Parts: sequence; structure tokens; C-alpha cells
Amino acid sequence: MKKNILLCVTGGIACYKAASLTSKLIQSDYSVKVIMTESAMNFVSPLTFQALSRNEVYTDTFIENNPEVIAHIDLADWADLCLVAPATANMIGKLANGLADDMVSTTLLATTAPVWIAPAMNVHMYDHPAVQKNINTLYQFGHRFIEPGEGYLACGYVGKGRLEEPETIAELIHQHFSEPAQPLKGKNVLITAGPTKERIDPVRFLTNHSSGKMGYALAEEAAKMGGNVTLISGPSTLPSPLGVKVIFVESAAQMYDQVLHHFPKADIVIKSAAVADYRPKHVSQQKLKKKDGNLTLELERTKDILLELGKRKKQQFLVGFAAETENIEEHALSKLNRKNADMIIANDITAEGAGFAADTNIVTIFQKKHPPKTLPLLSKSETARKIMEEIIQNMVGES
Repeated sequence: MKKNILLCVTGGIACYKAASLTSKLIQSDYSVKVIMTESAMNFVSPLTFQALSRNEVYTDTFIENNPEVIAHIDLADWADLCLVAPATANMIGKLANGLADDMVSTTLLATTAPVWIAPAMNVHMYDHPAVQKNINTLYQFGHRFIEPGEGYLACGYVGKGRLEEPETIAELIHQHFSEPAQPLKGKNVLITAGPTKERIDPVRFLTNHSSGKMGYALAEEAAKMGGNVTLISGPSTLPSPLGVKVIFVESAAQMYDQVLHHFPKADIVIKSAAVADYRPKHVSQQKLKKKDGNLTLELERTKDILLELGKRKKQQFLVGFAAETENIEEHALSKLNRKNADMIIANDITAEGAGFAADTNIVTIFQKKHPPKTLPLLSKSETARKIMEEIIQNMVGES
């Protein structure tokens, strides 16, 4: 049975990609109907989308060609999936604040179908606090975001803001409809990944070798399983996982604040980030110059995020990571109990194939009511899938 895709096109040069996306979806046997804003029509003619979709294109809330239905309500009910691509800052702001003054916004506020949003705009617009606040609001509503890519923008800047490629968006839609089971559908999953940086002065900092690969793999797998995934990442060069909301932080304190902010609404929390245990007590505002003799840095403890989450835990299933070099089981079980976690994923980072930057991992899963379960050497993607399956199995068993 054909699935119905309602493509909402808002104003921006990336409209040409929406035409390509329409063609790809039609070729993949989806039914596609297109709504365009007035601004979008300045970039691409409605006739283009009509020819590609073989359906009427909707542009005005007050044009009612079929007297038996109200057009925007009929479209809202017809859709199996609503996709806004490209999504401008203006439309994101409207949807986040419940404003309905055109065909796109009235239809999207009336639909009960999943709403996906693919932003496209100038890099500074995308990073503006107001836009990020609106994105976060929509994410909390359950809308899914297809993160924009990085590259040359029409405005001449190079940075994040390019509409994701039509091939990638089409593949995400295909995955959405082809997955037989989504055990995390409706669940909010909060994951941390990567290292943190603790500044010494404007030039130097303390950090570790974490690449973020394990946490990013977990976020990707959780999204594939239908979860609403928020990934709080320290500095990383990895591409953002598709369908995942990524929040970048630098320091342990910033990660602490973001995790605690999102924690109350989370169903599953996976703390895979390698957060610094110590930071310089005094941060120099100027570069420290070389002097004769040694330099002594006084360090102070950072806040223990997992410990704090264990104290505040209510309905959340709490998972921590333990990267160890010795006495793996002893340290993992101690962490499991001290921090009131439901699960600890431990590994020996000195083992071949299990280090921070490796593409593979060897982990042991520790839980309070189950014997340890050691996974063999696997890719981090496969390890992530096994971990998510174990979490799901245990959540079902406890419910």
C-alpha cells in the first residue's frame, strides 16, 4: 500500500532540492502532495511540483477547489508523514509558537501524522539562540529533525545550513516505513558522547582520547529503533547521526547543565561520554608564558553527572560506561551500586580493538539482577545495537 508524503516547501534557494526529492519519492512509489509558501514560489514554480508529483499543488489557505472538504484539514488527515524541506527559520518559529497564517502552518498544526523538519538557512541564522530555542521546542513536541549539512552556502558562507541531500532524505523516509518494529517509538533517549575540554588558558586545555564513536553509534541505533534521541556531545569531528538532535558542549560543567536540563523528560539515559574528572581550579585569561622551572596546576573535581542522575532518577533507565585499565568487574560493579545505575557498560581500553578511537569494541554488560554478559569483538555500530537490545529487553522485563 502506498504511503502518503505531504511535502511542505518553504522559501529558500534549497527549493530546487525539494523538486529533486519529489521526483525520487514518486519513483519510489510514494504518493506525494506538495504545499508551497508564497516565498517558495519565488524560487520554484508550483507547476514544477505539479508535474513531478502528478498532484495539485496547494499554495493558499483560501483556495478551496473541492467544496466537500476543507483543504488544509483534508491534507492533514491524508498524510502518513509530513516533511518540511527546506524549512526556514520563519516557518520553524511559526510552528514552535502555534502560529497559523498560511497553508503550510495551518496544515501542520492540524495533522496528527509525524512531522519531520529539514532546516536550510545561513549558518549564523541556524546558530541563533532564538532559532535553536524554537528547534528545541519542536523537538519536545515530538517533531523529528533532519540536521542540515555543512558546506558552501548560497550566501557565500561555508558552514552548517545546507539542506540535507534528497537521496539521504528519501532513504530516511524509506527506513521509517520499512522498519518492521520500532521498540523505542515514543521513548525519549538521552545520550552523551565524546570527550570534554577543560581550559587552562586561551590556548591550552585538558582532555582525553575519546572520539565519541561509541556514543554516536548508540544514538544512531536508538533513532533507527524509533526513539526521540538527543545526543549531547563534547568536541567531535564525527558527522551528526541522522534523525538525532545534537547539542554540542565543551566542558564538563556545560555537559552537566545540558544533561540535567533534558533528564526529567528522558526515558532512557546513556552516559557514554568521557567526562573530565578534574579541571584547572584557576583558568588564566591570558596565555601562560614559559618560565624557568616546572609549572604546577591545581585541579579541582568536576561534578559527577552519573552520580547526580542516580540521585534524581525516577522513571529513567540509567546506563553508565566504565572505561578501565584493570580490575574491570570490580570497578564496574562498584560504579553500578554507588551511582544507582541500572546498567554499566565496561571495557578494557588497553585491549586490542577496544580503545577510544577504534572502530570496534569489546564490552561487558553489568546489571544488578543479572550475571555479567560479555560481547565479542564487534564494530561499534553492532555493539551499540546489542546494547540497545539489552536495554529494551530489561525495560520490558521490569514493566
